[in-house]
Amino acid sequence: AELIAQGKGIRFWNLTTATVVSFQLSPIGKDAWGTNQTLNDRDKEVDHDERLRITGIEPGHYDARIGYRNDRTCFARNIEIKADAVFSIADKDLKDCDK
Repeated sequence: AELIAQGKGIRFWNLTTATVVSFQLSPIGKDAWGTNQTLNDRDKEVDHDERLRITGIEPGHYDARIGYRNDRTCFARNIEIKADAVFSIADKDLKDCDK
């Protein structure tokens, strides 16, 4: 068997200005939200400029539902996620915030 080098996996880089307490992904337009990825983090939160390991997601295009400490929820649409790569979301990418 050939040994496949394991990369660092998929990571989310929080370039929004607030601390993320919940981060879920769905195939585009499906509203089929997966597990809360922030549970992968030691303190269960992703601060500004912190990176979060994303698990259980295949490369592809996704929508993200992002929850913040102040109970605000925002969405980022049509994010391209590549294998072993970092994807970032900034304030300008946030849509449909509820507060």
